[in-house]
Amino acid sequence: MAPEDIIPSTNWLEPKIDSEMIHSILHKAEDEQKWVIQLVVGTKPDFYKQYSLMYWAKELNVPLILLTTGQHYVEPLDCGLKEFCMEPTIDLRIRGNLIEKTTELFYKMGHLAKWYRKIAPNTVVLPIPHGDTISAAITATAWFLSIRQGVGQNEAGLRSMSPKNIYDLKPPYNREFCENFIQKQWDENWFVIRNEPYPEQWDTFVCGAGSSYFFAPHEINISHLKREGYSEDRIVKVGNSVVDAIHLHNKPEESIFDIYPALEDHDDWIRVDIHRRGNLGRKRFTSLVKTISNLLEKEIPVLWIEMNATREALQYYGLEEKISRWSDKYNHFLFTPLWKNYGNVIEFWKSGKCLMEFSDSGSIQEELNELTDTICCTMRYSTDRPESIFDAHSNVLVPPYSDELMTNLLELIFNSDSLQKEMKNSKKIYGTNVGKQIIQYLIKEMNSEASPFRWTHQTLFKLPKEDDFDYL
Repeated sequence: MAPEDIIPSTNWLEPKIDSEMIHSILHKAEDEQKWVIQLVVGTKPDFYKQYSLMYWAKELNVPLILLTTGQHYVEPLDCGLKEFCMEPTIDLRIRGNLIEKTTELFYKMGHLAKWYRKIAPNTVVLPIPHGDTISAAITATAWFLSIRQGVGQNEAGLRSMSPKNIYDLKPPYNREFCENFIQKQWDENWFVIRNEPYPEQWDTFVCGAGSSYFFAPHEINISHLKREGYSEDRIVKVGNSVVDAIHLHNKPEESIFDIYPALEDHDDWIRVDIHRRGNLGRKRFTSLVKTISNLLEKEIPVLWIEMNATREALQYYGLEEKISRWSDKYNHFLFTPLWKNYGNVIEFWKSGKCLMEFSDSGSIQEELNELTDTICCTMRYSTDRPESIFDAHSNVLVPPYSDELMTNLLELIFNSDSLQKEMKNSKKIYGTNVGKQIIQYLIKEMNSEASPFRWTHQTLFKLPKEDDFDYL
């Protein structure tokens, strides 16, 4: 066996870099004694969750370089860049599977950091990646190891938790069981469990280890970060920038009801959006399919969004024909491709036509705390947004333990005016003007001549910035 069969050689695309623009930004920042924010986006949620930071950096005259990893480069995954008018200064054009993308991103991002340091040695370039993405983990790692500097993590401190009553999943799953199971999620204690989502929990921990600044959405995130020993003066509660995206996004050119007229036929759709790796194993995924079948038999309208992962799972388990038959059999079932525009998703949630979102998404748990027209049910055993459940009551865990459990929980909520009322009247917990708060905080840091990286003696005794050294 040849070595290249064991460890393949790389065949990477050249990144697209507007070097003239970057030189201009860096030299202007040096003249004005400012930092440069490098806003990192990679996946579809990044495009809208990071947009407000770009918006407020421009409003507050803070130099900014927009970098995309380029991993979402085809429609509909790249449409967020266009929808939010984001024109990257750098496109790293990474490709491949998880290990290929990770390796390529680490190499390119590390060398980019060194190049900045070479052409503008006196200017701080602070990357701000987002949340629990692979771009967050690898940006932080590459920056930390290549030039000994941390990043600023937007949406820091995401740690998965489960309610203690997760151990109570024993049949019969009757109405009394389901009501108690939901109420205990809202009222009782939770515990940290790091297994899922994969690889997002790894991503957020690794990003934290290479971060200098932690922009946390909620008090629970702050408590996680403090417990893990991060410097309290660098942990800032700002809320979640998804709130800004909801209010700053542009109205879509075409209504979702013109694209899919059948959406007008019902006022109580359950919109299904499942894509996490943990839910794509045979037991969980086939339980999901059976759950949808059960709901349809009960004449509950179901709108199922075909994510890339959905398509691959249906093909792998040989379920495509089954789903096709549902489309012919039920006029209250709709199966659509992934919606291109974020604005169309917001439009549907606010339309009064969507009663419930049944999803394993992290962002949707946040969004539907802000947009209470649609209630949120999360197909997971744990969640890294537990505050949306135990603090806000705008969300409920629906564990994929069995199709019977999921069906009965969803049906209970679907038919319960009191549960719907409590979830729709939940308190909003993710703040306002989040991007503005982050940029204003960083302005204070740069004006105080702070150093993103601090040695232990500087952290302990608040000693001033020292001259850097690179002879080792």
